Amino acid sequence: MAFLLDILIIILAIILITLIILQQRGGSYGSLFGFSGSLPFFQRRGLEKYIFIITWVIAVLFLLISLIRIYI
Repeated sequence: MAFLLDILIIILAIILITLIILQQRGGSYGSLFGFSGSLPFFQRRGLEKYIFIITWVIAVLFLLISLIRIYI
């Protein structure tokens, strides 16, 4: 059981890192691929909004599973 939780924590960490990198301001999604954008974004819309929400869900799951792993 502990081994499966460890694997799940690693997977969630990789997903969380990827989602955070995708949210960089200024470069937007193109910053991963070498494009630079200088348009200021003040409100989350469309895909950016969903990525923001998914990031928080993954972060909470990561925290909860990490806390569960401490007690197993």
